[in-house]
Formats: sequence, structure tokens, C-alpha cells
Amino acid sequence: MKIITDFLSLSFKKNFMEAKLMYVELKSGYSDDGPAYIGKAFFSKTGKSVYFNGLTFSKHSRGGGNYFDIINGEYYWISGIKKRGTNRHWAGHGKIKIDKNAVDEYLAIKNLSELAKNRFEIVELTNTPAIESSNEYFNQKL
Repeated sequence: MKIITDFLSLSFKKNFMEAKLMYVELKSGYSDDGPAYIGKAFFSKTGKSVYFNGLTFSKHSRGGGNYFDIINGEYYWISGIKKRGTNRHWAGHGKIKIDKNAVDEYLAIKNLSELAKNRFEIVELTNTPAIESSNEYFNQKL
């Protein structure tokens, strides 16, 4: 089991860039009010695939989003953290769920001492990319 874990770890480091703090919002069926998250995302070498919270996204502009979930086809807006203003669309509402492991980095980027409790909810996100499911999807026969 250790050999497999070491191999996956090596393979992951070789094929992906470092994790980057990102804003992710579900657009399908919600317009600008979808569930929103801030946490670590991993990008493929080409940048066409994003791994976030156990999901795999592929680059595609449609349905108000710029990426779609390869498993269920839902569209998401994925972007970097804005240093000024809010990440949510001006017409959007609701708290942004932020990964507990990303709070300190987010506060440093925004030059804040604490999160606004009325705008954020601290949660625990999955920081392990769904490599197996994405490999199955991208390697399926057409």
C-alpha cells in the first residue's frame, strides 16, 4: 500500500502544478446565487482541467460558467481570489464556504485580520484531487 501511495504522490507532483487558492461557484440552476467556495485547487499542466474538493472540472465557456464538472456536467465559475472587493457576482447572495486550511492564506491575500462572519462559513473541503475518476473520463473510448 505504501508503494502505491508513494507512486500516486510522485505522479501527482509530476503532473500537476502547486495548489492555488481559488474561488469556485456553481452556476447550473442558480445563476449568480449558487453555492460558493474558496479553497485549494490543482491545475493540470495545460490548465484545461481543475481539481477542487474531490471534483474534476474541464475548461468550457457555457451556461454562465467557465468550467464544467466532468461527471455531472454542471457549470461552475472558477477564478482567482480578488484582492479588492468581493468574489461573488454583484447580484449573488449567500455565504461563501471557505476551507479551514485556506483561511490564513485568504486573510493574508486580502490583508485582513479576521473573516466577516456574515459573509463566510468555515468548512472542511477535500484537498485530494479525484485523479482516478478523471482518468476514467478522459481515457474512455469514444
